[in-house]
Amino acid sequence: MRHHWIRASHRWLGLALTLSVAANFIAMVFGPPPATITYAPLAPLALLIVTGMYLFVRPYLRRSG
Repeated sequence: MRHHWIRASHRWLGLALTLSVAANFIAMVFGPPPATITYAPLAPLALLIVTGMYLFVRPYLRRSG
């Protein structure tokens, strides 16, 4: 269970991305949102890409070695 924290962090990052996108849409109701809210989903998205690619490749790495 050495890689359990990566799977758990991937789930929490998904939640953070969902909340930041929801905050973006809620802010749009009140006018143009500030740049911090507009670009807030990019950080969790980038981390989700990295952890998701690792979780995708991990079973193939286990077979070869």
